[in-house]
Amino acid sequence: MKSQEIRQQFLDFFASKNHKIVPSSPMVLKNDPTLMFTNAGMVPFKEYFLGQKKVNHKRVADTQKCLRVSGKHNDLEEVGKDTYHHTMFEMLGNWSFGDYFKKEAIDWAWEFLTKVVNIDKNSLYVTVFEGDKKDGLALDKDAYNFWKEHINEDRILNGNKKDNFWEMGAQGPCGPCSEIHVDLRSDEEKAKISGKSLVNQDHPLVVEIWNLVFMEFNRKADGSLEKLPAKHVDTGMGFERLCMVLQHKQSNYDTDVFTPLIREIETITNNKYGKNEETDIAIRVVADHVRAVAFAIADGKLPSNTGAGYVIRRILRRSIRYGFTFLNKKEAFIYKLVNTLSKQMGDYFPELKAQKQLITNVIKEEENSFLHTLEQGLVLLDGIIKNTSGKEVSGKKAFQLFDTYGFPIDLTSLILSEKGLTLNEKEFQEALEKQKNRSRAASTVETEDWVIINEDDVEEFIGYDFLEATVKLTRYRKISSKKDGDLYQLVFNLTPFYAEGGGQVGDKGYIEVSNGNVIYIIDTKKENNLIIHYTKSLPKNLQQSFKIVVDETQRFRTACNHSATHLLQQALREVLGTHVEQKGSFVHSKGLRFDFSHFAKLTVDELRAVEDFVNERINNKLPLQEFRNIPMETALNKGAMALFGEKYGDTVRAIQFGKSVELCGGIHVQNTSDIWHFKIVSESAIAAGVRRIEAITGDATKDYYIKQDNELNIVRGVLKGTINVTSEVIGGVTLNVANSVYKLKSDNVVLKKQIEALVKDKAKNLKGDLKNEVKEVNGINFLAKKIDLNQNSIKDLCFELGNEIDNLFILFGSEKEGKAFLTCYISKKLVEEKKLDAGKVVRELGGLIHGGGGGQPFFATAGGRNPDGIEKALQEAKRYII
Repeated sequence: MKSQEIRQQFLDFFASKNHKIVPSSPMVLKNDPTLMFTNAGMVPFKEYFLGQKKVNHKRVADTQKCLRVSGKHNDLEEVGKDTYHHTMFEMLGNWSFGDYFKKEAIDWAWEFLTKVVNIDKNSLYVTVFEGDKKDGLALDKDAYNFWKEHINEDRILNGNKKDNFWEMGAQGPCGPCSEIHVDLRSDEEKAKISGKSLVNQDHPLVVEIWNLVFMEFNRKADGSLEKLPAKHVDTGMGFERLCMVLQHKQSNYDTDVFTPLIREIETITNNKYGKNEETDIAIRVVADHVRAVAFAIADGKLPSNTGAGYVIRRILRRSIRYGFTFLNKKEAFIYKLVNTLSKQMGDYFPELKAQKQLITNVIKEEENSFLHTLEQGLVLLDGIIKNTSGKEVSGKKAFQLFDTYGFPIDLTSLILSEKGLTLNEKEFQEALEKQKNRSRAASTVETEDWVIINEDDVEEFIGYDFLEATVKLTRYRKISSKKDGDLYQLVFNLTPFYAEGGGQVGDKGYIEVSNGNVIYIIDTKKENNLIIHYTKSLPKNLQQSFKIVVDETQRFRTACNHSATHLLQQALREVLGTHVEQKGSFVHSKGLRFDFSHFAKLTVDELRAVEDFVNERINNKLPLQEFRNIPMETALNKGAMALFGEKYGDTVRAIQFGKSVELCGGIHVQNTSDIWHFKIVSESAIAAGVRRIEAITGDATKDYYIKQDNELNIVRGVLKGTINVTSEVIGGVTLNVANSVYKLKSDNVVLKKQIEALVKDKAKNLKGDLKNEVKEVNGINFLAKKIDLNQNSIKDLCFELGNEIDNLFILFGSEKEGKAFLTCYISKKLVEEKKLDAGKVVRELGGLIHGGGGGQPFFATAGGRNPDGIEKALQEAKRYII
């Protein structure tokens, strides 16, 4: 049975049990402060388990793309070393939100495994929670008794809290679980050792394939448990492991989930899978990691040096270094696998096909960049080795190479061993642990339990229509961190405050308490569908009603920038083409940032066209058309674009300005004229095929142009010499350009003096040569020649020659910047005795260079626009003395 068929059979089965089949949510989380990635199938449904979001469908099933790089069996550095753990994986799941519970979950799991996909029930074992004295929990007898209806009791095993009590985190919903394990060993092996003894013992062929979680408790901050208002079911089955079982393989990597990628890696690298353990691990690493990286990029998360982007970069770099070290690939190759992956999984995950070119470009650029880093690291490591006395290399120096330059420690160890050296691993680990401790200390946030003040089912957001409201506090909690100190998170029964999301920052404002006092709201975020207001203190009387007020100025400026972002996307698609897609945005009161797919740097003309397009729509005074809570299909029919990597509900909000239509939950102006003006301040590349524009609107553009005007006036003063720049700021204007101009002007004065000195030296050297070229014609010393000097130097040269040579007649020709010049010098004695006139000479010969001139009888110049006539003029000069 092919993997695509297995996935579909699971979904069809639960559809027959009246489950709503929903698409996978994004693997990369954008508005969840507690997680960077979807690491379990239940993550998209957290709000339902917490009772903070209305349940539209009580029964749901899906296949969810997940990413894990830490935790039990999922440390990134271990993936690839066994055959059944992964970074990116699919989690098949069925969910009940306050509907069915243990019996149905167990019955249906057994039915699907043994009757639909026909797994031999004699190869299955199940576990139930044995209880925990500390939590005051007894054996899960209900689960035990339900399992007895399907499987022999000797195959029902008790599991401890670590394996059979599932928790979302240190706090939150939790409950006992039942795992289903399958024994894939041969009959001979089963006869020797019972599978019962190998369950949860990390045996590669006795593995868990399905976990049924029965959520009925909430873990509080003090560690105690309380009952949830409703009981839920959360199940998760590893898709790749299920394929291994049904395709009768002994490794996930031998299933058709991975074999197309492995065959392609074999072809590209000229290595064979299954021949050598080191090579096999490297191939598994590359096959696993390219999936994780490709899906992350498709969801809009690019490799970077911070946050989720850093995790993606780490995964990709690990696969590059395995290819570099064990597959002997010294050039980029992983990007070539994207086409195979897209063909294999693109039908069910269309984002892979739609974003294939971007994924390919980004991976290729990252590969080339890291391969260059590896080259640099090899040079640095060679220097460390040369400066090492003895056979052991300092772990501290190896850590510096790892931490500063990103050079992999395992590669360092391998190279050292090849050279007969060892690494002081204790020193390295100590340095690594110190860094981790610093990082943990800086990021650790202690969160207390929610204190419920007033019961309230749903917190209503009214910020589209109001900037202030009279509210009641429903709950609060205290959080503490090294970075921010003590803060309070407040939730009200309703709020006009917009919570950070969709690229827009959260609102700020204040709470009116008593006697004219206020408590400032310093930020607003969303967590598990709760709009959370951050403050540094609490009101004294928590039961009273409060007036909360949004900072109107900040909100308006942010709205201007958000609406401008919509117009900017429309402009980019109009100017550059419909291949442009949004890859990220950040909107705040001071400006906007917009990331988009495009293959080249924008030209000056393109940037101007984009600006003009946006400003034309601002000047057209387009009114806001807002469509709230409309079906997704209706919004798409209006022309709205759904972005890959975003999570949408059954109903959405659409924002329209003229022909610009976007799905958006953010805050916008009522009319584009409110934006006033739009100005791009920078355009740059942030990844292969991804550009970034930063821009400003409204008051910020006014300030921008005032600053530009002030600096221009200062530059004028610098050029005129009326202003001497002696500081970095004049009149509040930062003098970046003015200082540069002042420096250029100062440098120019110095350079001019240097050039003058050089020209004088050149003329001096030239004078000697020219004296040797003077010929006597009819008793007159004659010289006609084209030379390369400026006019002032030519004049000086003429008089110097005249002082040294009697009866001298000179005609020099020269050319500068496409213009022609003639210079005539005649000794005064010749002027008096022969009646020669330099002015007459240049006036007559000037016609040959399409110009004219004049001067005194002994010295005159002419200029023209025809340098080609210089030679003819020089030839004609002799006729004046014959």
